[in-house]
Amino acid sequence: MRRISRRSFVQAGAMTAGALGSVSLAPGTWLAFAGPASEKGYFETQFGITDSVCRRLLEAALSKGGDFADLYFEHTISNYLGLEDGEVNRASTDVDLGVGIRTVRGDQVGYAFTQDLTEKSMLAAASVAATIADSAAGSCAPQFVKVQTGNYYPVKTLFAAVPVSTKLPVVQSVNDKIFSKSKLVTKVSCTFHDQQKRILVVTSDGHKGEDLLPRSFLYATAVGEKDGRKETAGWNLGGRRDFSYYTEDLVDRLVSEVISRLLQAFEAVQAPAGEMPVVLAPGVTGILLHEAIGHGMEADFNRKKVSTYSTMIGKKVAEPFVTIIDDGTNEKQVGSINIDDEGVPSQRTVLVDQGILATYLHDRISAKHYKVKPTGNGRRESYRYYPLPRMRNTYMLNGPATPDEVIRKAGNGIYVEDVANGQVKIGEGDFAFYVSRGRMIENGRLTAPIKDMNIMGNGPKMLLNVTMVANDLKMSEGGAGACGKYGQAVPVSFGLPTILVNSMTVGGVRRQGAQS
Repeated sequence: MRRISRRSFVQAGAMTAGALGSVSLAPGTWLAFAGPASEKGYFETQFGITDSVCRRLLEAALSKGGDFADLYFEHTISNYLGLEDGEVNRASTDVDLGVGIRTVRGDQVGYAFTQDLTEKSMLAAASVAATIADSAAGSCAPQFVKVQTGNYYPVKTLFAAVPVSTKLPVVQSVNDKIFSKSKLVTKVSCTFHDQQKRILVVTSDGHKGEDLLPRSFLYATAVGEKDGRKETAGWNLGGRRDFSYYTEDLVDRLVSEVISRLLQAFEAVQAPAGEMPVVLAPGVTGILLHEAIGHGMEADFNRKKVSTYSTMIGKKVAEPFVTIIDDGTNEKQVGSINIDDEGVPSQRTVLVDQGILATYLHDRISAKHYKVKPTGNGRRESYRYYPLPRMRNTYMLNGPATPDEVIRKAGNGIYVEDVANGQVKIGEGDFAFYVSRGRMIENGRLTAPIKDMNIMGNGPKMLLNVTMVANDLKMSEGGAGACGKYGQAVPVSFGLPTILVNSMTVGGVRRQGAQS
């Protein structure tokens, strides 16, 4: 990543420094593509990226043929603030600027990027991308039409306009309040991360879209000690939000959650092992849906016949009360996007409709292969990478049951509240996840807290084995979540109502029913 210090960045010139100035915006007014076609956008104003420059770059990318080409400009400012042992001991600002140029021929991609936004350097990158083809030159649209989209994360004040001195009291308050809540706490770490990412996507078929994507989170970890035993608990809150989100009430919520998790860890008993009913709590356990099932519905895995779902369109994959959504339009969720990284407007996509697999998650390449429209899932980590079909906010809709009914139906099993460190085989769908927090279910009631166990299974089989869905859908409220694929990490979110999986393999330390 091209990273320079804030001081060096400010000294680099007035054009760049203007991006760090104090800016206050009314909600929605920053969307450059919402204006008339002649209105200048951020990249034209700040870096001289005019339509004529874009057309020359696209013509160079198609100079040896190719079906399609696009440009992806990015300017990202990221700030990090860390507190440990009562002192702020880490602070940094990273700046990233560049363009990625892609030429597509069939399902093959030629790709190059440059951090130098001079026309000479960009034309050289376009010529490299063009080498994927070897035929007569392709054509570029004579003019570009701005993409019209929603505004799912309005920004009042840019993070670049918020000084470190304003953020410091937030992390200090988290530290002080966690220590004040419990005498068991021996150490606190707190981090505040914020980012503003501007993108411009221009395509050879005549589309142009700009976006500003905020992202931030406040993360706290507490270490406690009791009778010679140490436990650690952490939590984060955030999303596509500006600084106004981080109020005193928000800090109190974060602190209460961290302390609750820490105290529960001290009470946790040994988990059972074996095959048993598993209830997934609402919210963050949706990561299991994302990892074990969602990846198998990304269209590139199906186009290549890697996924179990590659022949399942129109077929039953779950019970009729199961509907699964991937949505880029949820307000302020970290996986939400106004446009994807191919310039396609975001949308809500129904993957599983009342138990039937309805569609896959498509980028432009897979959509052309399947002769359908892109679903707005072409995403990339940065301008250094070309886009792939990726999830956004993935969740299951509410079902007809209540949470209490689900737990009673489970009888005896485990209730999973949080999972981490998962491994998934995309093709087969086999998975294993570490359960960091949960409870026993005994005679249809939640009882003792448990931790430090694994749950294992097969994603498609687990989906078929969901026998009850409650009416309490909850989305993850964190901002730190990112999904990895082929070396690229993109921000995502997930959600789930309380669900019952009739049988799963639980790897605990004692067999169910045995004495600990």
